[in-house]
Amino acid sequence: MEFDPFLLARLQFAANISFHILFPTITIGLCWVLFYFRLRYTFSGDKAWEYAYFFWVKIFALSFALGVVSGITMSFQFGTNWPGFMERAGNIAGPLLGYEVLTAFFLEASFLGIMLFGKDRVSNRMHLMATALVAVGTSFSAFWILSLNSWMQTPAGYRLEDGIFHVESWWAVIFNPSFPYRFAHMFNASLLTAAFLIMGISAWRARRGVDGPATWKVMRTGAVMAALLAPLQVWIGDLHGLNTLEHQPAKIAAMEGVWETERHAPLTLFGFPDEEARTTHMAIKVPGLASLILTHEWDGEIRGLNEFEGEHPPVAPVFWAFRVMVGVGVLMVLVGLWSAWQLWVRGKESREGQAGLLRILSVMTFSGWIAVLAGWYVTEIGRQPWVVDGLLRTADVVADHSSATVAGTLFGYVLLYLFLLVSYIAALRYMATKPARSLSLMPQQRAMNAERAQGEA
Repeated sequence: MEFDPFLLARLQFAANISFHILFPTITIGLCWVLFYFRLRYTFSGDKAWEYAYFFWVKIFALSFALGVVSGITMSFQFGTNWPGFMERAGNIAGPLLGYEVLTAFFLEASFLGIMLFGKDRVSNRMHLMATALVAVGTSFSAFWILSLNSWMQTPAGYRLEDGIFHVESWWAVIFNPSFPYRFAHMFNASLLTAAFLIMGISAWRARRGVDGPATWKVMRTGAVMAALLAPLQVWIGDLHGLNTLEHQPAKIAAMEGVWETERHAPLTLFGFPDEEARTTHMAIKVPGLASLILTHEWDGEIRGLNEFEGEHPPVAPVFWAFRVMVGVGVLMVLVGLWSAWQLWVRGKESREGQAGLLRILSVMTFSGWIAVLAGWYVTEIGRQPWVVDGLLRTADVVADHSSATVAGTLFGYVLLYLFLLVSYIAALRYMATKPARSLSLMPQQRAMNAERAQGEA
């Protein structure tokens, strides 16, 4: 049995981006959390914040390393599997990727060493500045990558000559119609992912009895972030949905399982989309709610999939991924508000007083990953069959490889990424189970580090 090499190439890129996106999602948000820890220590002198910083900077470094190497592999695939994309859109994609390296990666790489190893070698002010610059670098990285991805979704500022894209306005290319919403949505998602990660690992430490003076401070920080950012994400998502309805109505139709264009369209809570029958089986619907949510009018019009026959995305993956994203998002809102209430209003900071909360936060540790992956599947599958929406088909830019070649490399990638992902989670678990050091030992450790540095000099 021989598989379609085009499908295999798409699966290979999906495997790469699914693995890669996990780690920038953590590092973008976590670095700003580290900057906050460093600020709290600088202005309060509370060594618990310094301890929190040095515990979490290790996790940041590990996540950063995996994000870099998987990002390089993903970039190579533009040349190996999708050369037609760079041939046709390289005048736009190439510079944007180059700007990401120049303004983001170099900044991160230059100051990451100071974050990790500079505590006893540079002043506290310099260490704080290095953390801030790495945080800015991670945000710049997201800026340029999402600008390119958004341009592929809502192209602007270009002209076509002999099938080749040329830039007419870099401002219009970079700040294309969907970019502000997509960047805000992803940046906030990264902060939320970091919030639930720090709460989850802190809860795990508390449940195992290895929590220290910083554990509950970190947990409370995450709770405040989640309580504020999860509802904010709902609002940003609503704005993003309005923008998508305007520029990519076929994607919206697939997300909602709307087949016929209609007003007062019902919201399908659950069902099984069937592209052959052009219907959704066993659908549970709420009358008029889809129009209200998507257009903010009860009588708003939603264009159906039948208007885009042959040019709409695969319905079932987009339909289900959207519901996973929304379902996990609602759960994050509820848990975020509850955790903030329990930790701040009720103020119970003990394993016995918060046993139920600690269990739930432990389970929710990687909830941000699930929501982000589901969101990316909606975004990327929802753009199909186009690589540049409405202008360039994905099938027209794939490399002419045999199915055996692509299948072999896909198998290798999946095995390697599964191994790395299991190893990463195991490393986090190992770090989370190590007993916290006493703060009284930290000055002695710094003195030993200083003596070691003098000896090396």
